[in-house]
Amino acid sequence: MELNRQTAEQALKEASESNPGAWTEHSRYVAKACKNIALHCKNLSAEQAYLFGLLHDIGRYAGVTSEKHLIDGYRYCMKRGWEKAAQICISHAFMLQDIDTSIGKFDINNDDYMFLKKFVANAVYDDYDRLVQLCDSLAMPTGFCLLEKRFVDVTIRYGVHPATVGRWEKILEIKTLFEKQIGCSVYTLLPGVIENSFC
Repeated sequence: MELNRQTAEQALKEASESNPGAWTEHSRYVAKACKNIALHCKNLSAEQAYLFGLLHDIGRYAGVTSEKHLIDGYRYCMKRGWEKAAQICISHAFMLQDIDTSIGKFDINNDDYMFLKKFVANAVYDDYDRLVQLCDSLAMPTGFCLLEKRFVDVTIRYGVHPATVGRWEKILEIKTLFEKQIGCSVYTLLPGVIENSFC
């Protein structure tokens, strides 16, 4: 099945009907942030970036889970032949390529855990992986926000983890990487970021 705007939007619609929640609107804002930033990057397709952002949490279609949504999303996309989207379903949660830096619970069996561990360690990240990692931290379900607001939002929900600061540092590093490419602050490309961050 070809991955395009129509198939991705339909996938998100069906997933939202299967497991309604704020994650759907969060995914839409991640997709928009990916597109807006990719438009200013020479080596990225804004359309592809949008699709990867839209589908990064598609594994949530299966219900309210923690790290299981990574595996569920990977399998969902692989079944449709969307290999890069499948990788991003996992890679978006591991800006540090080490399974021990997960902030969620491994609500998966041992075989899936070992698959995830090997996958994360061996994945080759490119700017699409990094862009979704960044934009995942720039989007609340209500709109775009400062990274620090999203950092606090996630930490309140998941708690403080030994890798928390390292994860923040990596996202800030990725932000700098993209800002060098686009020649401006990423925030200038995110409409409403000030209002949504300080509301």
